[in-house]
Amino acid sequence: MDLRALRYFVETVRHSSFTQAAEHLCVTQSTVSKMVRQLEEEVGQPLLIREGRGVRLTDAGRIVFEGGQEALGVVKRLMQDVADLSDLVRGEVTVGIPPMVNLFFPPLIKRFKERYPQIKLIAQEAGGQVIEQRVLAGELEVGVTVLPVPPESGLASMELGRFPICLVGTKASSWYGLPQPSLASLDQEPLLMFSEDYALTKRLREGFARAGVSPVVVGQSGQWDFLLSLAMAGLGTALMPEPLLKRLNLPDDVVIRPLCEPDVSWRVGQVWVPERHMSHAARAWLAVCDEGAALPLF
Repeated sequence: MDLRALRYFVETVRHSSFTQAAEHLCVTQSTVSKMVRQLEEEVGQPLLIREGRGVRLTDAGRIVFEGGQEALGVVKRLMQDVADLSDLVRGEVTVGIPPMVNLFFPPLIKRFKERYPQIKLIAQEAGGQVIEQRVLAGELEVGVTVLPVPPESGLASMELGRFPICLVGTKASSWYGLPQPSLASLDQEPLLMFSEDYALTKRLREGFARAGVSPVVVGQSGQWDFLLSLAMAGLGTALMPEPLLKRLNLPDDVVIRPLCEPDVSWRVGQVWVPERHMSHAARAWLAVCDEGAALPLF
């Protein structure tokens, strides 16, 4: 089967028009029509029902369209694999990065772009748990999350930094007079936490469970500045990573205490599926991150 004819057919279906498919492919409409007819002859039956200026699929056409998309995808991936073998002159990698972490990655991204200027690096924002799911599903080759990931998850990881979780509140907070507040000391304390799709929230909930504490969560958000505003207003205790707080100029009346829990910290790292083929561009990104892991990036 002619791959070019298959591609012309798939584009015709996607655009529901020979004319628009031809414009997208930068060829004449007659060329597209000819190639689709050639494909129908090879299959031995009509694939499209022509209706005025539009088209719709026959039953056979639906099968060829679904299989054609898969075949063209395989060819595209094959060409990409061949292209990025040429000393990383070309390539593309998409890295999932949680919004709370993205402020700390410009040094790594800058280093990567300086070393591999022709590789396209795309940063895709999502919560840590969502990124883990996308990496497992194959939608992302590599992503950033809060470690650890469960051993049974099938994910490999590379730690980039480990930092304390801090309590943020006012002098009216129940833990204010404690030199080393723990998760147990937050029992019945109104808490402000990141949304449930944040890996940090999952790790904190696991820590509360180990401490035998049922957290009283009075507010959740994906916006750290909103959570801090609520904490400064005395509406609860926010749990924040220490590096984030160090970048802020908070008022003097805001109380900050590191959480005294050796098993609960903000561990930032990369995750990927080790058994899955990884592009040279993605491997280059991991190598740059591994070099920068010892630097004070955070």
